[in-house]
Amino acid sequence: HTAEAEAAYAAFLQHVATPVVRQLANALKAEGYLFTVFTPGDGLRLADDRGRDDYVEFALDTASDPPQVVGRISLTRGSRTLTDERPVKAGAAPNTLSEEDVLAFLVDALQPWLER
Repeated sequence: HTAEAEAAYAAFLQHVATPVVRQLANALKAEGYLFTVFTPGDGLRLADDRGRDDYVEFALDTASDPPQVVGRISLTRGSRTLTDERPVKAGAAPNTLSEEDVLAFLVDALQPWLER
């Protein structure tokens, strides 16, 4: 199951998540919020240009059954770094996630940056 999930996750990153994250980064930039998209080997990160520890990233959680895509959120407030990890869509396999699922997760995850 893990090998199948990893293949589905790679396809999810390439065909679903990365295009949505790039579009969102461009839209945020047009509104004055500067974010950069990083695509390390098996992940995807949307990082705030103003803080190196401020980001939202996607990863595959193979420990859950079934394996699912999770979002990790890291936000620095003063000397504290707040972190959170939650499924993009609870119980959903990587190959069932849509652009709408990714966008809904990101809009929720980015609220602390957009409220500033």
